[in-house]
Amino acid sequence: MELIQTVGRRKTSVARANVKKGTGTILINNKESKEYFPTIVLHARVTQPLVKLDCLGKYDISINVEGGGITGQSEAIRLAIARALVKIDPQSKKTLRADGLMTRDARKVERKKPGQKKARKRFQFTKR
Repeated sequence: MELIQTVGRRKTSVARANVKKGTGTILINNKESKEYFPTIVLHARVTQPLVKLDCLGKYDISINVEGGGITGQSEAIRLAIARALVKIDPQSKKTLRADGLMTRDARKVERKKPGQKKARKRFQFTKR
C-alpha cells in the first residue's frame, strides 16, 4: 500500500493527513498525538474513525494541521483520517457515515456587521 493523502476541514482549521501501513503511530505537527492533544476527549475524537473500524494499530498517520483552535483542529483531523480510511477500503464508508464521521461540518463563526456590537447583538437602543 502506498501513501494516501487526504484533507479535512472544520471552522478555520485545515488538516492534511498522510496514511500508510505501519505500527500505529499518530504524529500531529511532528508531535505525538497524546502530546499535541493532552485531554482524553480530544485524543478520543482524533482516534474515533480508527476505533470504529478496529484498525488502531495498523496505520502510521502523519498530520499537518493549521488554523483555528484545538477543537476545530481535532475535528478536522478526524475527518481527514476518516476520508483516508475510505480511500483504503471503500466498504468502510457506510460504517463511518452512520456515526457522522464522513460529513464535513460547515458551521463557521458569523462575521461582525457594521453598526452592531457583534454578529447579531446590537448596541443598546435609547429612546431619549
